[in-house]
Amino acid sequence: MSRGRLPPLVTGISPNEGVGWTKVTIRGENLGTGPADLIGLSICGHNCLLTAEWMSASKIVCRVGPAKNDKGEIIVTTKSGGDGTSTVSFKLLKPEKIGILDQSAVWVDEMNYYDMRTDRNKGISPLSLRPTNPLGIDIDKGKVPQKDLEGLFKSMSGDFTSENFSATWYLIENHSATSFDQLKTAANNLRKQANKKNEGSLAYVKGGLSTFFEAQDALSAIHQRLEVDGTEKVEGSMTQKLENVLNRASVTADTLFQEVLGRKDKADSTRNALNVLQRFKFLFNLPLNIERNIQKGDYDVVINDYEKAKSLFGNTEVQVFKKVYAEVETRIDALRSLLLDKLLETPSTLHDQKRYIRYLSELQAPGDPAWQCIGAQHKWILQLMQNCKENYVKGQKGSGMPHSPMLDLDSDIRPSPISLLSQSASLKRGSSFQSSRDDTWRFKGPQQVTFVENLTEVVISQLPNFWKLWISYVNGSLFSETGEKSGQVEKSKKNARQRQNDFRKMIQEVMLSLMKLIRGALLPFSLSEVELKQYGGWEMKSELSGQWLTQVIHTVRVSYEALAALEIPNDLLQVMQDLILDLRVRCLMMTLQQTSEDVKRLAEKADWVVDNEGITTLPSQFEHCIVQMLESLKEPMECKPGEVNIFQQERTQDQVCELCVGIMKVFINCLEQLSTKTDGDVDTSHLSSDIASPDLFSNIHEDFCPTPEQRLLIILSNCQYLEKHTFINLAEHFEKHGFHGTEKITRVNVESVRDLDQRLFETYIELKADPIVGSLEPGIYAGYFDWKDCLPPTGVRNYLKEALVNIISVHAEVFTVSKELVPRVLSRIVEAVAEEMSRLMQCVSSFSKNGALQARLELCALQDAIASYLTSESSQNFKQSLEALPQLHSGADKKLLEELLNKFKSSMHLQLNCFQAPSVCLIKT
Repeated sequence: MSRGRLPPLVTGISPNEGVGWTKVTIRGENLGTGPADLIGLSICGHNCLLTAEWMSASKIVCRVGPAKNDKGEIIVTTKSGGDGTSTVSFKLLKPEKIGILDQSAVWVDEMNYYDMRTDRNKGISPLSLRPTNPLGIDIDKGKVPQKDLEGLFKSMSGDFTSENFSATWYLIENHSATSFDQLKTAANNLRKQANKKNEGSLAYVKGGLSTFFEAQDALSAIHQRLEVDGTEKVEGSMTQKLENVLNRASVTADTLFQEVLGRKDKADSTRNALNVLQRFKFLFNLPLNIERNIQKGDYDVVINDYEKAKSLFGNTEVQVFKKVYAEVETRIDALRSLLLDKLLETPSTLHDQKRYIRYLSELQAPGDPAWQCIGAQHKWILQLMQNCKENYVKGQKGSGMPHSPMLDLDSDIRPSPISLLSQSASLKRGSSFQSSRDDTWRFKGPQQVTFVENLTEVVISQLPNFWKLWISYVNGSLFSETGEKSGQVEKSKKNARQRQNDFRKMIQEVMLSLMKLIRGALLPFSLSEVELKQYGGWEMKSELSGQWLTQVIHTVRVSYEALAALEIPNDLLQVMQDLILDLRVRCLMMTLQQTSEDVKRLAEKADWVVDNEGITTLPSQFEHCIVQMLESLKEPMECKPGEVNIFQQERTQDQVCELCVGIMKVFINCLEQLSTKTDGDVDTSHLSSDIASPDLFSNIHEDFCPTPEQRLLIILSNCQYLEKHTFINLAEHFEKHGFHGTEKITRVNVESVRDLDQRLFETYIELKADPIVGSLEPGIYAGYFDWKDCLPPTGVRNYLKEALVNIISVHAEVFTVSKELVPRVLSRIVEAVAEEMSRLMQCVSSFSKNGALQARLELCALQDAIASYLTSESSQNFKQSLEALPQLHSGADKKLLEELLNKFKSSMHLQLNCFQAPSVCLIKT
């Protein structure tokens, strides 16, 4: 037998059990070559050919009929293979019989109800059993996307049951990969199905054959009874009895079905109510959903649901819907109040503020929530600033610094640039900057300084968000698309234009409060008594130094830059510029005053060690102190953008000039005090000699204390150095740093130092010249010497030699300290000696010959010895002295005079060599 004549073999069925009319899929081998080849199909002994749909040689789909057997085989019969066999079986389940009057918890499909009279299933019309595969070939789904098909076949459908059925769509979707031969087979199948439909009533009769048989049996039975009834009396005819029975049955049926119909109506009503609840469950569940979403914080979901409900049921006339919608409105009103409370709650972030304002605008909240938020933030910033001041004032008074939750800004502050800038600036100045949460930080610097830093940090952390909120309010970016459609944006812009002045006053109030709080802490004298009560309260134990004021200036400047970056109008920030200017002036004044105190203490550091020029370290220390002061004033005096020159006011110029002159005078007074100190007043614990100058103070050791004369000389030397070098250098430094009135400062200081120099010089000359001058007259007349009666001269007498030795001693003392002072000092001493000699010579009434020769010898010897230090005045005195003596007419006297002078010079050669100093320019005193 060829392969095409093999009998059918069923190897599987799915499902393998079920009630009647269950749709099953049969699989196997040799199940036919096509729909026409399939001539028989039975399941459990019931013919299922009418519902069979041949899919392929290995697949058939059909419905199980009301078979008599509970379990049986599946037999397929084909023309080509004959009767087949089965390796599987199907189990027919008996359905529970549910009458039309029986109650059921589930819906009973009307297609499968049982006839109460015949206890048989109603037949199913073949028209209701439409095949799922009308072509009768294997379906091969293509890969063409559904969207592309919808685009190609607009207003068409691939469903063959649709009125707009498109065969092309169906073929592309289900048979895009099917071969041409299979398509021809499908065409033949369609022709056969069309022929079956043409049979018309025959197919209908085949499908309802059992019904026709039952009807025929009933009609035959009625016919036989009627024939029998025709032989009886009319009164007792069966027709009459049948009518009576039918009437009673009708009445009974009405009685029985009244309750059933009532329950049916109630069930229909309940079903309709459930349909309504199902259809409108969104509205009925909305109040509870709103409550839940509010608790979860899903405000967007609540608003979207509310908008949807409002559009659907806002104008409804249905009382049930009105009642539910009223409850929704109640919940939404509570949500509006909740969102407004959250909006006005502080502290809060800018993001949250914008979010709550958008929510309230979408909910069409009454009033202007955005402006209410701006007002609340304004009050919050002012309260923060005031609390900051009160906490620091309490801490200063010793009552501790309680932690205020209003100063806990961690939840809102994003690290601002000011804290980092302040930190770097503070570290440069040797202080420490830490987070505001560290309580110990508050006390590492002066209270006022840390207060200003914390206060500005509060403002810089809050004011930018406050300003951005206003900008968003002005440009309408706070509202969503819904707000734009409803006209809220235009309304907001209109309100913003009307409230510009009010917001301007808010910013101005914040800036004024900030400035007055800082002034109350640092510049209380710039506030009135009323303002001090509100913004002051600080205990001013001592003034802040210029160093701390410089830090404050830096902090305020950084704050100004941060606020200017927000594009706040300059006129609102002018109060900050005024404060910065006042702080700069105050810092300058305090620094000058502090420098004056530092200069006073320089006297305590005097070590009396001189260098090769006779200068101690005092001038350099003084110059270094001034330069250091100027460097510390570099930042306060620098003019940042928008600032004015600190010396623009004449009053400031005069005060600065006066303070600078005062500093110089303080140093000059220190020099004067050092020059007049006694030995007991001098702290010698730190004195030492300058080992770099072995030729100076060779006799000084570690416990050396200079004599008063040596101190005078050292101070004189320092005075000359101040005038020639230090003051000139300082004038250049002052001009370099932009100080005004430098010429006046230098002139006054030079006059002061010259005055001191002259007074000290006169004091020293008095100390040294008076003993020498005082010893001349006693020495001249020692031993009852008489100019009228004396022996011939044999040489210079001892008094003159002693005077020269004393002058040499002064020379040595001055030379040890400063070579520059030698000519000045000796010239003045020589003037005093010459003046005294002139007076003494002019007081002699007459000279003998020997007396005149002796006097001329001593005058000439003295004049020649100190010739290097003669001035015009001393020369004139010597001239007058010689003119008071009789002239030498004898050559022998002149020769004797010359011999005696040479003898004097020879005998005191070593002593007189000290007077042979290099040529120097004599200083006129």
